[in-house]
Amino acid sequence: MTDVEPNMTSYDETVKNFTWDVPPDFNYTRDVVDAWARRDPDKLALLAVGPDGSNAVRHSFHDLSVAANRAARFLNELGVRKGDRVFVMLPRIPQWYFILLGCFKLGAIPMPATMQLQPRDIEYRIRRAEATVAITNVEGTEKVNAIKSRCETLTTTISVNGRVERWVSFDEGMASASDNPFDGFATAADDPMLIYFTSGTVAYPKMVLHTQASYGIGHDVTARFWQDLKPEDLHWTISDTGWAKAAWGKLFGQWRVGAAVFLWDARGKPDFDLILRLIGAYRVTTFCAPPTIYRALVLQDLKRYDFSSLRHCLSAGEPLDPETIKVWKEHTGTQIYDGYGQTETVNIVANFRCLPVKPGSMGKPVPGFDVAVVDDDGNVLPPGQEGHIAVRIEPERPVGLFKEYWHDPEATADAFRNGWYYTGDRAYADEDGYLWFVSRADDVIISAGYRIGPFEVESALVEHEAVAEAAVVAKPDPQRGSIVKAFVVLAPGFEPSDELAADIQRHVQSVTAPYKYPREIEFIDELPKTVSGKIRRVELREAEARRAAEG
Repeated sequence: MTDVEPNMTSYDETVKNFTWDVPPDFNYTRDVVDAWARRDPDKLALLAVGPDGSNAVRHSFHDLSVAANRAARFLNELGVRKGDRVFVMLPRIPQWYFILLGCFKLGAIPMPATMQLQPRDIEYRIRRAEATVAITNVEGTEKVNAIKSRCETLTTTISVNGRVERWVSFDEGMASASDNPFDGFATAADDPMLIYFTSGTVAYPKMVLHTQASYGIGHDVTARFWQDLKPEDLHWTISDTGWAKAAWGKLFGQWRVGAAVFLWDARGKPDFDLILRLIGAYRVTTFCAPPTIYRALVLQDLKRYDFSSLRHCLSAGEPLDPETIKVWKEHTGTQIYDGYGQTETVNIVANFRCLPVKPGSMGKPVPGFDVAVVDDDGNVLPPGQEGHIAVRIEPERPVGLFKEYWHDPEATADAFRNGWYYTGDRAYADEDGYLWFVSRADDVIISAGYRIGPFEVESALVEHEAVAEAAVVAKPDPQRGSIVKAFVVLAPGFEPSDELAADIQRHVQSVTAPYKYPREIEFIDELPKTVSGKIRRVELREAEARRAAEG
């Protein structure tokens, strides 16, 4: 199917003529899902399968429109109103869609979260956002119950796929709710729509606030130009529902285009054989996965699988190595096209079907965005010179950028300055306008597609009785890109040992999301610090990079 003509046939012409079309009033559920339900009610919107790839359930746009109306009515009857924050922690199940679409229709603000969060993570998010509602499955209710008494604003708790004492049943509420159209609250294009939490370097996660237009319309370019989606496509993005990647590939741009979304209720460690079998079994046409997944997939015997339906493949999260791209193309016939963006943005730099791919490059700026490499003062740097990846926001701010770090004006001001949005990543541009990723500008660790703030891990480490001080950095790793490595100064009375390192690792896994734990611990006598006493993570990180280079 690789002979399908791309949506963008001329990059230069598209960039030259591109304009954003944003109406003053916009509601994603009403103006996209409900609109498709009226236009083509039986059109497939969502194909959901169980953990083993069976029990496929097809949801049309009509089905989703009805479910969204019921969810909106159900939540509204419980007292949820426009502007209320709703903590949503669910696995990859259709109810996640029903709830988010219902919240959008209400004007309530969902806060998607990964099931890997531990009670302390959950408490921080609910308290920081002053959330009034928490929605999770039976497994998640135990975690919320552990911290519920300390969350003063939390008045409503809703369980999905099971009844729990003192929790409202979502399934029963949906069954009794009317499916008549719900039009209770109007939303403007600039009204708050969604909050994601993103990792920071010197504090706990920041709240990234998106508006109805920034995601509901902004992801048009993600789906049309990078993912190259068409109404007849079945698109599969492998992502946890708690990450912004789910917004990129499971929800917004896909349905604006009219493509269907494939949803696999993955539990536990990825089953790479099953992933490959599902592509052929369900005739997936476009596929997106993080580099970690691709690196594992190409280790399978790819000759055993059916890739005849695939026409376009994508990757994001970190640069993908040329060898993996080569092996994948040899066996599937499809090139992997890298894309770049953040929790704070839609897709802003990408490789496109209409342009030659330079292996290892991020690609070129997405139409609708003026992305450049700039210095600290906002001056555009010449080709070959490393600087900040930045998005021009003056004289006109592009659709697709977050509105602000909610309740954090200092962080917002630091990101939006000199007429640019500074992404916090560094790169250089070549003579042809392609961008080449260099590193994070701060200490955030990117491991297997996860963004991990060292502060959270360090805070968990020092809670262990044996840890006096700790610093966390990224260590290069061929499979995950980077792993979390901790440098630990022991408290008096403790001696380094493999057993102690393992106990410290288990402690971190128990108090924060497991993906954050340090996969390697090195005991040292003293941490490098500045004159003012701040830990010089950069010194530790550079030492790890030198070790990796030396083999």
